[in-house]
Amino acid sequence: MKPAARGGRVIAASQLALLLALITFWWAMTTPGLLPNVVFDNDRQAAFFFGEPLKVLARVWAWFVRDADIYPHLAVTMAETLLAFGLGATLGLGGGLWLALSPLASALLEPYVKALNSMPRIILAPIFSVWFGLGMGSKVALGVTLVFFIVFFNVYQGVKEVSPVVLANARMLGASARQLLRHVYLPSATSWVFSSLHTSVGLAFVGAVVGEYLGSSQGVGYLILQAEGSFDINTVMAGIVVLTAFALLIDAAVGRVEKRLMKWQPRAGESEKL
Repeated sequence: MKPAARGGRVIAASQLALLLALITFWWAMTTPGLLPNVVFDNDRQAAFFFGEPLKVLARVWAWFVRDADIYPHLAVTMAETLLAFGLGATLGLGGGLWLALSPLASALLEPYVKALNSMPRIILAPIFSVWFGLGMGSKVALGVTLVFFIVFFNVYQGVKEVSPVVLANARMLGASARQLLRHVYLPSATSWVFSSLHTSVGLAFVGAVVGEYLGSSQGVGYLILQAEGSFDINTVMAGIVVLTAFALLIDAAVGRVEKRLMKWQPRAGESEKL
């Protein structure tokens, strides 16, 4: 077995062991009599505030297997998240390239973009509900505003940091504006783009779930809101677990695309050998 593969397995095993240790501590903390009551007055308070891992697992099992009633809600949340992620990333990529390559547009619009970015976008959720209704449109719009600026500023900075020497050499070789965009600017900004996309996955979920909180009759956020209303902390934690798992799946998909598109970039181990 290669050293790199062996090291990867060791890291994966260590990560799994850490996860199991955290779950074990969670279980011990919320099980009466196993740990001394240092923070809570009685044995049931910890379970009330943090839930119980076995009951959370049972809730997830009921959602996906026994009752199988989460799928319509999960489909709505995933559709809202993916639409917000795709639209926000596309608009951020286009806007970042445009302003980075157009000095006039950058000088004119950059203060306004920064002002919009400084606005707490969560407060736009009620406005979007009025504009687009309580359906999927308002959740997607909120998610787009969260994703857009992350991607925009990363692309903008990535294009701005293209080496002037590389640009001068490409122009000297007769590269057109289109060739510069394809072979110089975009490869330079690619690592910045994927860095922003990994961050944006969670924000797209935030937009969808917050929108469902404010007004919806379906979605995982709606299920969590209903559970909060009845102080069902186990269902709330189960919803958080489900959302986290699917966010990790989308992030893994982004990582696979990144690995395919970034083959030209040497890895850390390869660069040391060179």
